[in-house]
Amino acid sequence: MEIKINHINKMEGHAGFMASVLDGDVKSAKLEVKEGIRLIEGILIGRHYKDVPIIAQRICGICPVVHNLTSIKAIEKAMNVQVSEETVILRKLLESGQIIHSHALHLFFLSLADLLNIDNDLKMVKKYPEETKMAIKIREFGMDIVKIIGGRVIHPLTNEIGGFKKIPSSEEIQKLILKGENVLMTAIKLGKFLKDIKVPDFKRETEYVSLHKDGEYAIYDGDVISNKGLHIPVEKFENNFMELQRPREIIKRVKSDGKTSYMVGAIARINNQSEKLLPRSEEYLKSLNYVLPDYNPFHNISYQMVEVIHFIEESLRLLKMIGHINMENALTKKFEVVAGEGVSAVEAPRGTLYYYIDIDEKGYVKNANIITPTAQTLSNLEDDIKAYLPEILDCTKNERTQKLRGFIRAYDPCISCAVH
Repeated sequence: MEIKINHINKMEGHAGFMASVLDGDVKSAKLEVKEGIRLIEGILIGRHYKDVPIIAQRICGICPVVHNLTSIKAIEKAMNVQVSEETVILRKLLESGQIIHSHALHLFFLSLADLLNIDNDLKMVKKYPEETKMAIKIREFGMDIVKIIGGRVIHPLTNEIGGFKKIPSSEEIQKLILKGENVLMTAIKLGKFLKDIKVPDFKRETEYVSLHKDGEYAIYDGDVISNKGLHIPVEKFENNFMELQRPREIIKRVKSDGKTSYMVGAIARINNQSEKLLPRSEEYLKSLNYVLPDYNPFHNISYQMVEVIHFIEESLRLLKMIGHINMENALTKKFEVVAGEGVSAVEAPRGTLYYYIDIDEKGYVKNANIITPTAQTLSNLEDDIKAYLPEILDCTKNERTQKLRGFIRAYDPCISCAVH
């Protein structure tokens, strides 16, 4: 029997799905990417280092901030550019805002309808009008952070190698604090609604990979860790994980030691560093009554809600901090252009994003490599579906299609990033 979905809607990018089943045994399961490759890495070669963040952030319209930040950090490492503590705070705020608005978009507007068996957005809005308004309000707060810190919501303007071109005013910061305190209560209320929604009871043990840094819920920097005992500096990533490309496939895949699939994203971060959550998000996580380690991929949506609450808390903490600091130290200062290689990693909403940049003595890119979260999770998604399919083979074709679409969307894949 062949199981095929030509188009999976409500997902960033275009993809389908195909599986082969013989006598109840799933022989293969594959997500079919239906976008053309863009060759961004090749485009970067020969470009001046100043162009890199501007080009790289065009990879994705939902998560441009993380491509901007990760490419900048890689260049700074390559040229040994040091940045101020104030710069790091603003960058963490940018990434927190990015995660808030991406998660709010995905968990409520893209995935939730699957779990509620609602087949279109209009029905969703009519049935849950107040919850829809709450999700929009949360997402707008994340977008406001990105706009005020980064200069605009899509493709930020102010962040650059060495610091920021412009810093937010104290009035802008105070407005964000007031709005954030109100939005935090909204997020907690929306979380209570979401936690009562039942998801399929499916589990398959896997490896969870994310960043780690002592004393904080790591998103901006740190080492690479996994729940299987891995703990390495970011620079050693390609020594432990291998990029693979199948025949006639345009995307790169990544496996641990070139053999084993693994998972990144909210579910990986929560499994690896839940003890570092801030109070309200920690309280919400406990209310879910999940047992860690948790190997149910459908719970990725719930963990995105946990992170929404956490990053609203974190944003408020950072905003209040910079209200008492001279933020002019975040403005870019002069530095020397030198040749070098740099590797960096930042947690995107969908998982850890890696950049490698090689710069020559005049500041031009000699080589570049970008490893996106979706490239890392595609193989794990297919392994999960192979294990999940036998549980739904007796469903009708329409029911099976709906369940598979819901499963794939729970992963929150970004096809645009995968075909960069």
